Amino acid sequence: MNESTIERPSRGEASESESAGPDEGSQTQCPECGGRVVHDHEHGETACDDCGIVLGEDLIDHGPEWRSFEDESSTKSRVGAPVTKLKHDKGLSTTIGWQDKDAYGRTLSGRQQQKMRRLRTWDERFRTKDSQERNLKQALGEIDRMASALGLPTDVRETASVIYRRTVEAGLLPGRSIEGMATASLYGAARQQGSPRTLVECAAVSRVEKLPIQRAYRYLSRELGLAIAPTDPVQYVPQFASAIELPDEVERVARELLETGKRQGVHSGKHPAGLAAAALYAAARLTNTEITQATVSHASNVSKVTIRNRYQELLEVRAEQGR
Repeated sequence: MNESTIERPSRGEASESESAGPDEGSQTQCPECGGRVVHDHEHGETACDDCGIVLGEDLIDHGPEWRSFEDESSTKSRVGAPVTKLKHDKGLSTTIGWQDKDAYGRTLSGRQQQKMRRLRTWDERFRTKDSQERNLKQALGEIDRMASALGLPTDVRETASVIYRRTVEAGLLPGRSIEGMATASLYGAARQQGSPRTLVECAAVSRVEKLPIQRAYRYLSRELGLAIAPTDPVQYVPQFASAIELPDEVERVARELLETGKRQGVHSGKHPAGLAAAALYAAARLTNTEITQATVSHASNVSKVTIRNRYQELLEVRAEQGR
């Protein structure tokens, strides 16, 4: 066979090996001369070490774009912070640090520190460029503060932020307190997410009293059409039991008492927190756990009279059920 009859791929027509993309780095023999194929990681080219033909170029580097000089095994995120409803700008704006240090940890000079303070001031002004954003920033900050004081999880905070944003979009804020509407949003979100808190607890961490919060919540629920079912008394049991440091057996018996009471309709028209506190006290007596009504009242913000009346009702229903 003559050499002229051997068909070789032209430079314009990529052969199967040349169009292999990132797999070309695994090719070890040049299709032109049979020489050794090497991959230049610096320039992203795959070429023959003998004849110099370039088999592939501009390959995608799937490695990280950063380099750690302290610990090569450390993993860094390749993306920014996730979008969140807890910030008025959803966390998409820039934030200038307050440490007054450069990228190497060295303290900035006095002139540079003055410049950074001026930049922070302007950055803060641009982040809240109108009254609506300033309103959101203040309210969402209050929601986050109160949720931290009440020990509420992140999903409750996100839900409260969404409720408050709907309030702003619906134009329900004029003439009403920002703190009151923010507390009402958090109260409703806690009930929606199954982590309810009483109005007394919300008022204790808020800057407004209980009655304005109650009015604001009713207004929000009516205007926004919040579909919030009545709170189940069982949802208060873990919170109260944890505050009093009761054993698991007492909490289990309290749940059984409440479930029995609900089947008999005892919970109808009763405050769920009062029933939960009474169930814990009744369960403590049934399991011979020493606890006073004053202790349960202090932990649950329910009066001793309510606990005394409700726990007797629960015990009566339990006795009737056992007959």
